Amino acid sequence: MEHIAAVLLVIGCSNAMTECRELPVSVGVFETAQECAAERPFVLSNVQGQAPRIIAKCLSVDPALEDDYHQIVWNVRPDGTLDASVEISNLEVASTGARPEKDSLSQQ
Repeated sequence: MEHIAAVLLVIGCSNAMTECRELPVSVGVFETAQECAAERPFVLSNVQGQAPRIIAKCLSVDPALEDDYHQIVWNVRPDGTLDASVEISNLEVASTGARPEKDSLSQQ
């Protein structure tokens, strides 16, 4: 079994950075952070044209906890900086179905 040490997150945004979404990539998990960093330019080349502005970031994953990760949380700031992390979620959430308005640049 291969262990995951890094995840490549690719986000496509509008020119004004007001609308962003995750872009699918053919290879998004890596055994080392170095492999992720080496593949990043090729992935960026492959997704050109899918959005006016594209940001990609390698996120570290603790291989000992790889089965416990449940989500990638990300936010693109107005200056184009991508804040992202792979999160462990142990919480169970109850909902009434009502959803508060959410910032279009945040994904959780």
